[in-house]
Order: sequence, then structure tokens, then C-alpha cells
Amino acid sequence: MMKDDIPLLQEYAARQSEPAFATLVSRYINLVYSTALRRVRDPHLAEEITQAVFILLARKAPSLNERTVLPVWLHRTAVYAAADALKSQRRRLQREQEAHMQSDIQSSAPEPAWELIAPLLDEALVRLGEKDRQVVLLHFFQNKTFAEVGGSLGLSEETARKRSRRAVGKLRAYFDRHGVGVTDGVLAGILSANAIQSAPAALAASVTAAATLKGAAASASTLTLLTGATKLMAWTKTKTAVIVGVGVLLTAGTATTVTLQHHRAQRLEKIWRINKDVPMDVIDSLPPLFEVVPTKFRPPWDNWNAGANGDKFAGARARAGNIAVYAYGFPRGRIRFADPEPTNRFDFIATLRRGNEAALRRALQDRLGLVGRPVTNNQDVLLLTVRQANAPGLQPAIAGKHDTYWTPNVYHSSDAAIDTGPPRFEGLAPVLEYYFAMPVIDQTGLSSHFSIDLRWPATPGHTNLEGLKQALLEQLGLELVPTNLPVEMLVMERKP
Repeated sequence: MMKDDIPLLQEYAARQSEPAFATLVSRYINLVYSTALRRVRDPHLAEEITQAVFILLARKAPSLNERTVLPVWLHRTAVYAAADALKSQRRRLQREQEAHMQSDIQSSAPEPAWELIAPLLDEALVRLGEKDRQVVLLHFFQNKTFAEVGGSLGLSEETARKRSRRAVGKLRAYFDRHGVGVTDGVLAGILSANAIQSAPAALAASVTAAATLKGAAASASTLTLLTGATKLMAWTKTKTAVIVGVGVLLTAGTATTVTLQHHRAQRLEKIWRINKDVPMDVIDSLPPLFEVVPTKFRPPWDNWNAGANGDKFAGARARAGNIAVYAYGFPRGRIRFADPEPTNRFDFIATLRRGNEAALRRALQDRLGLVGRPVTNNQDVLLLTVRQANAPGLQPAIAGKHDTYWTPNVYHSSDAAIDTGPPRFEGLAPVLEYYFAMPVIDQTGLSSHFSIDLRWPATPGHTNLEGLKQALLEQLGLELVPTNLPVEMLVMERKP
């Protein structure tokens, strides 16, 4: 923070000095624009939010005093404005009952770790204490030395350095809880290199003009953002906790952070907390929803499943490959990643009346930069064949009961076919593909549903594939025969 921030603001408030305000805009426009862009992933909307934030600054100028740390105030206001903008988008999408694609971010591809951190960064920042947040924003977002940070906040250089180190540790812990693992040192380097992106060259002039007129010349959409942000800021002053983007709405692949209403958040959490697959009838009974949020749950369990018609989906702690199952209709065992699969995990609900697959595809693209490309090549596969008919482990399906789950050494189903195919997980063949990490092609000819309880010896961290093969033969009379055939696979790769 510059020592003349508040004097410049006071000069503008007293004399309507456009040069004073223009200095503040040029000083902090990249901070505001970068914050908005991370939140909404739409450059045009980020520009409107930036304009709304500086209009609000112009209106609030008389009430801000020497205790105000301006970059902190601007960052918080940008978060509020973005949250309100995205809430409005969500309402529009609910009326239309389907997801729409937002504009792609036209920028050079950031480093992979930054791709994972960026969508979480601003929520992590607002969860810091005020003193920690001040140091982080001044040092990493305004490129101030620790001596300059200390001078702005009335601290010694060493105290500012220690406070920064502590704040980075808190941020790292937050990212770790959301499945993004980095060290404190790496995180500090990533923030220094990526936290600020340059705003479009012409934006500063238009923002200054609109703000100094208190929004009189702003567009209707910008004024709507301004009104929403003002109301949200006023509302949060009456609460003990600041609500900033509790959830992430990924509409047709656009990562979008919104504030979920309390009752709806509770209902979704109950669904995600189911320790086995979310039941099909629960998924089918849900109203049209689309949510993909960084998981709030810890190991050891995860779950994902589809509705009865295989066109509605829900899951918890799912990685990118699990979401791709539903987005592209490929079994998990036939999905490969050109680069290592991202480690972060998500909780998701996709029960729109139509377009769930397309929405999830866009979610993977905009959230993680991943797109799927089907390819057909000759490769090693396993043929699932009948070696012994009428094996004791193949029992008639239990009427009226649908209960399927699998753990490292158990596959259980009261009513499933040997090969139900994508995108459902119920079915033995897709499970075998997961364990053997190659396509398993059903050649059993068994089309009925069965009650199966397949168990084999295994130790933690070791699947014991030979034991699984033996159990298949002895309990179900089924055999896996290796061969080489042309098979269609899905390759997940970074968007060019």
C-alpha cells in the first residue's frame, strides 16, 4: 500500500480530483481485475466487476479513513461483487434449466499448480485473519518488500516477514484440505509469479471515467453489479461471518463460485455424505441442479453414481477421471490422461433436465483445463469369458433390492448385470477395468442381473490381482483372457 492512498482518496472526495482517482485506479486495477477474473473466469464480466468496484470506491471515498488498507478493501469488494454477479447467473440458469458456456479466458496457459490454486485462492484469502490478509496482499499482490509492508502497517521488517510466512502456511493448509498439495516455499513462488494479471489497456481509462461520474455513464449490467455488491457488503456487516462463495457453480464447464442458501447447502451435504454410491432413486428425485465444488470431505470414503436412466449424476470426493466417466460416457478403465491426473477432488450434483454431460465436460475444461479426445488403437485387453457355467457365486438378483458397492477386496451387488457399461458403476466388468487398468470386454453372454458377493484376499496397498482372478474363477466361474484388439479409449489432455 502506498502511503498516499488515503490522501489521494480524500483529495478526490473533497475536490472531485480526477487525476487523484486515476492514480488509484492505475495503481490497483490489476489487483481488482485479477480477483474478478479468478472468480468468474469470464474476461468481459471481470471488466464489468472491476468498473463496479471502482465506482463503489468513488461513492465510499468520504467514509474511508486512515485505518483503511486500500488493497484489502478493494480485494474484499471485488470478491463481493463477483459473488453477487455469479448468484445472478445461477438464478438465470435455473430458469432456463440448462447450463450455458461462458467466454474462455484469453491468456497464456499458467503453470499446472496455479491452475489448481487459482479457483480456490480468493476464498482462502478471505478466510485469513485481517492482519495476515493485509501482509499477503501487499507483498504478493502489490509486490512490496517486507520493509515496505512493515512501513505501511506499522511493523518491523522481520515481523512482516514472519507474518507473511505464517499466512502462507495457513493458505497452504487450506489448499491441502481441498486436494492441492504444495509446500510453503512453492506456494510463495506461485503467488509471486501468478497473483496479478494485467488488466486490458483501455480498462483504466473507462473505469476512471465511470467512477468519477459515480456510475452515471455506466452500463445497466454494471449498475446491477454495483447494486448487488453494495447490498452484499451492507448485509455482511450485520453478520458474524463473511459469506464469500460457499459453493462453486460450474455451468457447462465454467467454474463459477456462488453463495449457496443455507437449507440447500445442507441438503446437498446430506447427499454427499452417503458413504456408498448415492442411491439412484435419490438422484432421480432431485430437482434440476448443477453444482461442482471442491470437496469438503476427508478420506477414506468417496462415492459417485448415476440415476436410473444414466443421465443424472452425483458424487463426493471425485477426481477428474471419475467426473469424466459421466461427462464422456466412458468407463473409468478406458480413460487415460496425457499428463498425470490432477489430484484435487470435487463434490458434484448434475441433475439438469438435459445437458448434464455437456455441463460436466465444460466443468472439466474450465476448472482443470482438460478436454477428452476419443482414440481407437490396438492395445492389450482382457476378455471376460465363462469358464464354468452355473457357478455358485452367480445367484438370482434379489427382487426389489438395489445395493452395489466395492472396496479393495470386495465386490458386492444384489442386482446388477455383469457388464452394464458406461456411465454407471454397477456392473462387474467396469470394476475389473478399474482394478486391472485396461479394457475388459464382456464375452460371457450373460445378460441377466445377479446377486454377487465376490471376495478375495488382499493387503492394504496391494490389490492382489492374481487372487482376484482366482476368486473370479472359483466363485463366479469367469475367466480373464488376455489378447490384443482395437479399442476406443478416451484421452484427457490439456486444452491447447
